[in-house]
Amino acid sequence: MKVKKALILSAGLGTRLLPLTKKIPKPLVKINGVTLLENSIKFLSSLGVKHIVINSHHLYGEIINFIKSKKFLPRITVVVEKGKILDTGGGILNASKEFKKEAFFVLNPDTIWRKEYKREFKKLEQIYLKNKKPTMLLVHKKNSYDQSFKGDFNLNSKKEILRQKNNRFIFTGAQIIDRSIFKKRKIKPFPMNKVWDELIKNKTLLGVLSRNKFFHINNYKIYKKLNKKVIG
Repeated sequence: MKVKKALILSAGLGTRLLPLTKKIPKPLVKINGVTLLENSIKFLSSLGVKHIVINSHHLYGEIINFIKSKKFLPRITVVVEKGKILDTGGGILNASKEFKKEAFFVLNPDTIWRKEYKREFKKLEQIYLKNKKPTMLLVHKKNSYDQSFKGDFNLNSKKEILRQKNNRFIFTGAQIIDRSIFKKRKIKPFPMNKVWDELIKNKTLLGVLSRNKFFHINNYKIYKKLNKKVIG
């Protein structure tokens, strides 16, 4: 694959996973004996990603120590958000500075990324490179293990993402972007949803549909269920 950079979002407080996240950050929670962060890193490595940036805030020292204790193939940089947490948008803008004008994956480690996703990530890259527009991976809410999701987006025939009254698709937590989508935004707390809304208004946010079962660690109840389930 041609996209060789990636960012893993790891700065959240993980409040929905309490009491687990009192002593460890959410990305270091284990499912089937493997941390969410390690699962994401190994998946990105299987795609040929050479440089991964991890943003961190809550218990960031634990993430730094974890990375130091491993010998991952990609080069890994941990960017710490000290003081106020920057939210998803501010966090991506801050942590991606080293990527400059290059395209990069953004991954939410709360999703259980599996080898079955590799074909869909190749499609994600193809759509992005063909259109030069930010592209995200969506899944129909009926394919979600956690049926509490209400839906985030819809898609039209041109693969353009829409927000409507009844949204059928969930954001999986994977997208390809570059820093140009932030325009003149400054590094301060703001949600990625603000950027997405601007892109949707301009018809410049595209989507690819996943056919895989969607396993996402949304809360402690789902965590307990998934930790007993062997996810191939």
